[in-house]
Amino acid sequence: MITVNGLEHHIPETLYETKLSTWLREDLALTGTKIACDIGVCGSCTVLIDGEAKRSCKLYLKDVLGTQITTIEGIAGEDGTLHPLQQAFIDAGAIQCGFCTPGMVLSALALLMINHHPTRSEIRQALKGNICRCTGYQQIIDAVEMAAKHMYP
Repeated sequence: MITVNGLEHHIPETLYETKLSTWLREDLALTGTKIACDIGVCGSCTVLIDGEAKRSCKLYLKDVLGTQITTIEGIAGEDGTLHPLQQAFIDAGAIQCGFCTPGMVLSALALLMINHHPTRSEIRQALKGNICRCTGYQQIIDAVEMAAKHMYP
């Protein structure tokens, strides 16, 4: 059993060797989880597993049995309201092509869940495994700071 965005999924043994990133995209249609490098270096496939940011392309379903997984689709409100971190990315101009954004947001969320008021240096450290080819990172760091102030005044 794996819980994804609050929904439980029974995993047959025949799927145990399936990459988590592939299963999320192809079987659950959660296409916010991107596959770019497919070897765990770019961060575009980042999801939260029991609250920790993990590269889904490096994990197989057998590795995540019994866990709670959150994808980018799972952080918005039930009514479609964006999570404060998602909104901050928009407000700070931290989205250009958008390919890295889900992984960036989830890595940032993992940080903010344990450090409500990170410094810019701590934000950089938390996001060092997420590659962006468009924004130059400053707007992304600004967005995380903005979200932290909104989420934890």
